[in-house]
Amino acid sequence: MSVLTIGEMLVEVMRKEKNVPFNVPAEFLGPYPSGAPAIFADAVAKLSLSSSIIGAVGDDEFGMLVLNRLKSDGVDVSHVKILRNYLTGIAFISYFSDGSRKFIFHLKQSASSKISAKDIDADYVASFKHLHIMGSALLISKSVREACYKAAEIAHDAGITISFDPNVRLELMSIQRVRKICEPIIEKADIVMPNAEEVRALMDEYDLDLACSKLLDRGVSIVALKMGRLGSTIYGEGWKKHIPAFSVEEVDPTGAGDVYDAAFIVGLLRGWSAEKSGHYANAAGAIAVTKFGPMEGCPTHSEIMDFIGKKNPELLRMF
Repeated sequence: MSVLTIGEMLVEVMRKEKNVPFNVPAEFLGPYPSGAPAIFADAVAKLSLSSSIIGAVGDDEFGMLVLNRLKSDGVDVSHVKILRNYLTGIAFISYFSDGSRKFIFHLKQSASSKISAKDIDADYVASFKHLHIMGSALLISKSVREACYKAAEIAHDAGITISFDPNVRLELMSIQRVRKICEPIIEKADIVMPNAEEVRALMDEYDLDLACSKLLDRGVSIVALKMGRLGSTIYGEGWKKHIPAFSVEEVDPTGAGDVYDAAFIVGLLRGWSAEKSGHYANAAGAIAVTKFGPMEGCPTHSEIMDFIGKKNPELLRMF
């Protein structure tokens, strides 16, 4: 097996129109299969690498929606629990013209919160080439956090590469608490993929170059800084490379960062350079924002190649 991730599996329900707050009656669209680790796992599978997720859903139609999508796209869900006494998590999203989003999450007592260290089988984890951890999973519950810590320790001891996307809602918890929770993963991570807000907060440093350098000083080998419309910047020990963005008409940004993560990791596992993987990931993320629904924009390899060929034919020489 190639890539393993752990964490929340949920559905998202989104406002049909922008600029409509939650306290106003109006239309929603959905449910759509979601959850950052689930989106990541799906995106890896769509790019033809074997992927698996350890998680849990309720014994309900929302849970079956998520499971069926993952299975149909080739994700191994053999370690996903179906819990009769808990419901599948739900996230409500409202979009605004300035690019901001507001969320209401129902996750704390959902099935996803019931993953624990007991669900982490050492032999199973050690059978993978790569482990990806999301900060969102660390924040769901103490038991999920302990499951992620255990998996990271097993992977680290087995010499398996580990990536970490902080992916945290900084408004939901004090930054001191977030730093403490993320620390055990950062200290074992080979690759960290934050956005600007996250790396500034985690490293207590506003200057992005210095913040990313602090991560490298902690033993991280590669930092892939996601910058949205500005593209991404890849940092390594003594070097950095800015990867320009592809220009697209944004429809829904939800899940684009998770798709970027998947494409970047797939590139590295194929033996590509960090720069080549960065271009590949930028293209995947750009495609993702053109589709409505968090998992709807997970592209295939051929779709990424076609997209790059149309947007920047010269770049195809790299592939």
